[in-house]
Amino acid sequence: MKNLIAAITVTAALLAAGAALAHHGWAWTTGGNIELTGVITKAELGNPHGVLTVDADGDIWTAEVGQPWRNDRAGLKDGDLVPGVEVRLIGEPSEDIADRLIKVERLYLGEQLYELYPERD
Repeated sequence: MKNLIAAITVTAALLAAGAALAHHGWAWTTGGNIELTGVITKAELGNPHGVLTVDADGDIWTAEVGQPWRNDRAGLKDGDLVPGVEVRLIGEPSEDIADRLIKVERLYLGEQLYELYPERD
């Protein structure tokens, strides 16, 4: 019985770790960019990366932005990415566009460009 419980625990831990890691990196994206404009409705900034919820004409998108150091390097300040702010996002969407998930390479606040991943096209 102890071995069964241990096996179930290990399997559950591996599945949880795999789900968490599958979302990071770029493997889940299309490799091509789209542009999306909308209003931030929720912002969770921090590690391992920030996540914005963006309302783009009634379509709700999840936008992964950079880690805190990457956002700082791009010039973003505390209070820039908060609910009510309009953003224009350029980045790679999920391979399944129905996910409405985008990894942001660059973003605009008004006319100001912030390049989170300047090495990417």
